[in-house]
Amino acid sequence: MPQQTPLYETHVALGAKIVDFGGWDMPLAYGSQLEEHHAVRHAAGMFDVSHMLNVDVTGERAQDYLRHLLANDVARIAGQPGKALYSCMLRPDGGVIDDLIVYFFAPERWRVVVNAGTADKDLAWMREQAGAYGVAVAPRRDLAMVAVQGPAAREAVWSVHPEWKPATQDLKPFTGTFIDENTLVARTGYTGEDGFEIVLSASAVKAFWDALAQAGVRPCGLGARDTLRLEAGMNLYGQDMDESVHPLESGLAWTVSLKDESRDFIGRAALESASKARELVGLKLLDRGIMRGHMKVRTAQGEGELTSGTMAPTLGFSVGLARVPAGSAPGDRAEVEIRGKWLPAEIVRPPFVRNGQALV
Repeated sequence: MPQQTPLYETHVALGAKIVDFGGWDMPLAYGSQLEEHHAVRHAAGMFDVSHMLNVDVTGERAQDYLRHLLANDVARIAGQPGKALYSCMLRPDGGVIDDLIVYFFAPERWRVVVNAGTADKDLAWMREQAGAYGVAVAPRRDLAMVAVQGPAAREAVWSVHPEWKPATQDLKPFTGTFIDENTLVARTGYTGEDGFEIVLSASAVKAFWDALAQAGVRPCGLGARDTLRLEAGMNLYGQDMDESVHPLESGLAWTVSLKDESRDFIGRAALESASKARELVGLKLLDRGIMRGHMKVRTAQGEGELTSGTMAPTLGFSVGLARVPAGSAPGDRAEVEIRGKWLPAEIVRPPFVRNGQALV
């Protein structure tokens, strides 16, 4: 049976279409997916992301443990309370177990936020690696998460909780701060817009959600979340990368830190010897049609495949991410097979949209 977040009954009461996502009953849309998308681009929308798992990592050697566990180097954020870092967690062969966000709070106190569909696998892997470092890896299933995104998102949150403003108004992107023992407000997101992701007690999330709705923030489902993240050029685990591919062929080389030669993170040796034969590129369709995952792509270097594709509501044409033979450059032409026809496309550099502005 799929699991349910503390807001499940609220979603049902709002008339949401519920779908199984990573083993969770989640809202796909509450009505018009298009209107939800535009609400985030032009005003403010909110997403229930309580299916994602917060994992606390504590202990004297927590930093050493995370430097070994993750491809990005957490030493980059050590000493900056609330600072977050995006990273992949890899298998020894370089395959991506998950992509995640890690927060530094104190030398012996960190937090990792992992994807819902991989949470059990991630937790088992993290605990397997933790023994040698004497750290505790504790899932926080008592917590819920709400993402409030859009140009008016932060003001909307402050209208509901004006007492939070002094602590959060100067937050830099990819930084968070604790309001109380359980409430974390972070300036992060998955839409290409500004906003907050708020972690709070599961018992408090419904009142918070209802207050935001009263303030005019539009509930948004997984459908809008997917079109928003793809316009923002952000990877989705299970589509754009998984355990069968490594970060260097998933557009995620920037999340791999090889600077410290003494840091032997899991998967490092595999990445240093990995083939650079494939890469992930952005595609803009130049004809009518909609690109979808697994469609065939042809480039001057050879054939590849779309990993994600959609009609981009902000742009009015279809965009996608594709894994293709290495060597293409922005501006190069490509072709996509849609319903038996090869349609022209252009290789572009993601993101396609950022802060409401078209970039392609």
